Amino acid sequence: MIPIMIGLKLTGEHDIFYGQERIGRGGEPFKVMKFATMLRNSPNMAGGYYTEKNDPRILPMGRFLRKTKINELPQLLNILSGDMSIIGYRPLVVKEFKEYKPEVKAVLAKSRPGLSGIGSIVFRNEEEILQTFDSHEEKDKFYFDHIMPYKGELECWYVQHKSVFMYWKLIFMTVEAVLKGNTDWKKLKGIPQPPKELERFL
Repeated sequence: MIPIMIGLKLTGEHDIFYGQERIGRGGEPFKVMKFATMLRNSPNMAGGYYTEKNDPRILPMGRFLRKTKINELPQLLNILSGDMSIIGYRPLVVKEFKEYKPEVKAVLAKSRPGLSGIGSIVFRNEEEILQTFDSHEEKDKFYFDHIMPYKGELECWYVQHKSVFMYWKLIFMTVEAVLKGNTDWKKLKGIPQPPKELERFL
């Protein structure tokens, strides 16, 4: 992490970390840490919270850090502080978390969010999926109508099937997904299968 910190300090806007409020265990907010990959004011610039292909808001090192998921490594600090685990559900911003059904929120409230997890593995290419839609309205509709409900099913499945074996299984699957670009997650016993709207993407 030290060479990355030096590289970020010497390039772009010289920021190293980026903190964002997410919802964690018990529905309580906490600040998740990442390496800075985009301009500070990017949410208020064209594109908003969605990242486009060749997005001009991405910093010089940002594309590499995002593609390899190295930008997530500072969450080791969140793990050490007890806010997160290595494997769990991915913590969402308040706006997105509110869209989950009450029963999904109730299940997730029992567990810690994770640096990786089944939702992260299945939707490793989420940015690329959303880039297939032209307008923000289309992206929002597809995300909240199809991605969010299925992601909620996956995250609940993990919490309900959590074990030491599953924990390590998802760690190895995360490594495989990062190194190879994919992993055969559909063979996990009892995992919810994607709806037809998502099948071609996953």
